[in-house]
Amino acid sequence: MELRHLVYFVTVAEELHFGRAAARLQMTQPPLSKQIQQLEEEIGVTLFRRTRRHVELTTAGRLFLPEARQVLTQLHQAIDTAQRAERGEFGRIVVGFVGSATYDILPRIIREYRKQFPDVSVMLQELSTPDQISALTDGRIDVGLLHPPVAGSLIETEPVQRGFCALSMPKNHPLAKKDKITIQDLRDVPFIVVSRDIWPGLYDEFLSLFHHAGYTPKIVQEATEYQMVIGLVSAGIGVGVVPATAEKLFNLEAVYREIDGAPLRAVLSLARLKENANPALKQFVALTRRILGHENESKDPSHEGPAEP
Repeated sequence: MELRHLVYFVTVAEELHFGRAAARLQMTQPPLSKQIQQLEEEIGVTLFRRTRRHVELTTAGRLFLPEARQVLTQLHQAIDTAQRAERGEFGRIVVGFVGSATYDILPRIIREYRKQFPDVSVMLQELSTPDQISALTDGRIDVGLLHPPVAGSLIETEPVQRGFCALSMPKNHPLAKKDKITIQDLRDVPFIVVSRDIWPGLYDEFLSLFHHAGYTPKIVQEATEYQMVIGLVSAGIGVGVVPATAEKLFNLEAVYREIDGAPLRAVLSLARLKENANPALKQFVALTRRILGHENESKDPSHEGPAEP
């Protein structure tokens, strides 16, 4: 039995007229009658009672009709599911992210993605940049929001947010009263920084900045997350180095200042395995580009940080 036989049967059953059914199927009546006869012979029952002027369903035909319709409905649903999956409208995506992404970019992307693709299951995993690289390579996550650089030819990255880092310090810190903080003002300041394992690019840039000034910064504590840095700053342990976006969430006990003439870049990149063909991933990347691309186009240059070197 072929699926077209079911289509022919259901059409004739609905019209109860071979001529009208043939016209609806865009074929002539004789081939349609032959196809119905083949179906009846194959299943071994008579589905229609025919006369010259009248066609009606037999008892077997009446009982067969809803079952045939159900088969065709399930087929159409299966086709629709496959097509939606191919378009990235159905399925599953696993997103890795660094902690700083939760301050600003991640909630907006996930909120819009879930709105546009409600039938895609979104799994979120907070992972450091090195852990995301490992997870991408092993196929445990589909896409990552991480801090460059990323080594290796299997993973492709693109910057999706370019910002800056700031110094976070208690409100009563002596440097908090200065209009401008220079690199030399920081010679004897104890620092709390996110460890190199979590953000290698920023850590290396931070050290390089001070080395060019002729000395090594005094790092008294390395942290694994930004909330920890802010907490230690509030406790008076030292001056923290955090993304400037942290000010939106953590500004009760701390103030934020830039180093005059020496910006520390905070770049967030989208990373994915080149061989990953998950259609949901393609939609996620495209949506992220649209959201952040429109945002960058509409941003007022007077509100941006200092120009990158």
